[in-house]
Amino acid sequence: MHDFKFKNKKLYCENIDVEYLARRFGTPLYVYSYSTLINHYLKLKDAFKSINPLICYSVKANSNMAIIESLINKGAGLDVVSGGELFRALKAGCPANRIVYASVGKTDNEIKEALNAGILFFNVESLPELENINRIARKLDKAARVAIRINPDVEAKTHKFITTGKITNKFGIDLNSAYNILLMRSKFSNIDISGLHIHIGSQITNGEPFVAAITKIIKFIGQLKKKGIGLEYLNIGGGLGIVYDKETPQTAMKFAKKALPLLKATGLKIIMEPGRFIVGNAGIMVTKVLYVKPTPKKKFIIVDAGMNDLIRPALYGAYHQILPLSLVSGRREKVDVVGPICESGDFFAKDRIMPKVSEGDYIAVMSAGAYGFTMASNYNSRRRACEILVSGTDVSVIRDRETYGDLIRNEKY
Repeated sequence: MHDFKFKNKKLYCENIDVEYLARRFGTPLYVYSYSTLINHYLKLKDAFKSINPLICYSVKANSNMAIIESLINKGAGLDVVSGGELFRALKAGCPANRIVYASVGKTDNEIKEALNAGILFFNVESLPELENINRIARKLDKAARVAIRINPDVEAKTHKFITTGKITNKFGIDLNSAYNILLMRSKFSNIDISGLHIHIGSQITNGEPFVAAITKIIKFIGQLKKKGIGLEYLNIGGGLGIVYDKETPQTAMKFAKKALPLLKATGLKIIMEPGRFIVGNAGIMVTKVLYVKPTPKKKFIIVDAGMNDLIRPALYGAYHQILPLSLVSGRREKVDVVGPICESGDFFAKDRIMPKVSEGDYIAVMSAGAYGFTMASNYNSRRRACEILVSGTDVSVIRDRETYGDLIRNEKY
């Protein structure tokens, strides 16, 4: 599952003692395992090797350049959702023909940049967007390749904030509207509608929602064929879940066993957009215990990381396992693990039974590789954390800790 293991009661990342890293680089600290990152990508690639999909890693999950470059070097493409992510993708050396571009709100400048870069295609989310891409492509004298993002109205059985495939969500185009758009495709002189795209949500732990969505798309493809409408690509998005607590998500192989017969039947080239599945369990956030505060009602473990460093618990009520870096005590107690931010929502765990820790100890917030640092902010004028990548016994700083000067670098006073 991942390469964060206890050896002689000390937590290691691959072959490096994590407490050594915390003392050397300070906290809060994001630590990533290279072997976990690459192994999860290769597991997915191997499971679907019979159809040789283009696996476009979802940059929004973790956009660090070293993470992106590591995956590109293993053959991955990238799924981007902004001009900034496109900039990162190109700077990291991703071939433009391995980049797909989603987002419900692409600006004119973002569309121009992507067209000039020569990306594989846009995932188009609405008719007005399609019309706008056509207009901009015509002005640039270019042909824009697009995939129509279908909203299949499938319940993903995940948190409502990360469900994207219901008709009440802002994402994608309903099947009837998409059908009408494809019937009038000749109206768009500078558009090549080359595929369909679906993405029904994130942290989905069983295969049924994927099967339901793909089955709807297969039926839709059949309707299009009857009208003489041919396609080249089917992009099935991402959303595969990982273990945070007691989840039992499907493995890549189990997912492939369910999905492959359906995907092969389409006869189309397949694209996938995994993010969390690849990087989620490849990273942890390490933080130091500042104070242990007993009160009449609760005991608080106050740490030096805050919701600005990892917002998932505050935003979603998300669960992350929390472990001390040294298993020196067998005692356990019920605590709230909280940060220093001036918000009651600044917590990592509530009423959690965990090993007893003391002031000065270090703890790890597990499964923080996805939607961790990438959602970090400078709230309370806090500096964003250092990020490091471990490969065997090698340690690389892949993002320096911000300085106070960084906080005001772009301000005028």
